Amino acid sequence: MVNKDFFKALEDLETEKKINKETFIETLEMALTSAYKKTYGEAKSAMVKLYPERNTIKIYSYKTVVEEPEDTDKEISLADAKEIKKSYKVGDMVAVEETTKDFGRIAAQTAKQVVMQKLREMERQNAISELAEKEDELLTTIVKRIEGDNVYVQIAGSHTEGVLMKNDQIPGDKFNIGDRVKVYVKKIRDSFKGPQIQVSRSNVGFIRKLFDLEVPEVASGEVKIKNIARDPGKRAKVAVYTDRPNVDAIGACVGNRGSRINTIVNELNGEKIDLVEYSEDPLEYIARALSPAKVLSVETNDSLNMSQVIVPDDKLSLAIGKSGQNVRLAAKLTGWKIDVKPESYLKPADSAKEETEYELTELSDDTSFDLSDLEELEPIAGDAELEEIGELEDLGDEE
Repeated sequence: MVNKDFFKALEDLETEKKINKETFIETLEMALTSAYKKTYGEAKSAMVKLYPERNTIKIYSYKTVVEEPEDTDKEISLADAKEIKKSYKVGDMVAVEETTKDFGRIAAQTAKQVVMQKLREMERQNAISELAEKEDELLTTIVKRIEGDNVYVQIAGSHTEGVLMKNDQIPGDKFNIGDRVKVYVKKIRDSFKGPQIQVSRSNVGFIRKLFDLEVPEVASGEVKIKNIARDPGKRAKVAVYTDRPNVDAIGACVGNRGSRINTIVNELNGEKIDLVEYSEDPLEYIARALSPAKVLSVETNDSLNMSQVIVPDDKLSLAIGKSGQNVRLAAKLTGWKIDVKPESYLKPADSAKEETEYELTELSDDTSFDLSDLEELEPIAGDAELEEIGELEDLGDEE
């Protein structure tokens, strides 16, 4: 019912498609057994076996030895069993080879269906396995089609598409068919239509991988990224540090005349980036995270995970940022709730707290980069009521 060409085809599938032949044969045996039972009766206790080494297929029905059989599909008489093998006794299970010649056509049709189904299934699994290695990676893709707000890109080296949904795009992103686009592989899911790859440009992982790509010291591990807080298309804060005394973490990220950071900013459509040098001292870390604003002092409440920051009156709006953006990102970056107060908020009695405060005499404000250099935010009205400033907290976890 099957010839050696069939088994040769199984070997070719194993070689070309990386499909395990033994697994394939087990699946095929089960399918052929099911087809046989549907044709000759579900009551039969039958099994179809394939023998690749002999290029043959056999069908066995299993019957219990009894004195007088009542169900010939499941039972065989002791006398008939002894004709097969003299040692059989009542209660033994006998394998009887069937000689159903007309099963050949059904078997061939079933085998073809199983082969095609298994081939699609295993190709999908292999594709998912290969693509899983690309998760959390930066890829250059080609825009294949645009449907509404969703952009579909082709992953290089495969026929699989990735979907860049609206919330994964950077505000200001514009795409045309055929464009080459860098994306971050956020998640790979299996669906009835095949592997679905979700890619992103707004995820913080996108910035992290851009630093890996553009800053050799980050790629090698000499400079490490501690954390990233991001408002896609507007501003991001990246905390970096190094254990090497002879390496300047921020300088390495900036590059010669800003070449490295400007390449990253270009890819982000001009999104500003504040480079923050990480410190294990939370007072110093919080002060640096509020860059480009100058900070006079910081004090923290560990039990509440809160901090109070004092800034010059004329830098209050810069520290808070438009719509609270600067302080919100600083809170995300550090993991501390931050309450920003102007210097005039301090009273004489507060001078007794000096020993618990971290005094920052100098804070460089040149670690924020965009394509048109730094630009200060417009200051808010100088007579703003303090209660309108309020306590600004971290409004959400890092994306």
